[in-house]
Amino acid sequence: MPRIALFALVLCVLAVAAAVVSFVQGSFLGVVWVLIAGVTSNMTWFYIRKARMEKEAARPTEAA
Repeated sequence: MPRIALFALVLCVLAVAAAVVSFVQGSFLGVVWVLIAGVTSNMTWFYIRKARMEKEAARPTEAA
């Protein structure tokens, strides 16, 4: 897993935890944390897919 994808995943988990804590305390600021979790989740998947595609492109192709 690329390092930037790992950082985005960690940030996503922290944002989810912050959203839960915020909602438990009765604050609607948790909505902002949920949105941040969504963005970081998308970033994680993007960088994982990008790394997979680059890995596939770097693999030598067989001539038929």
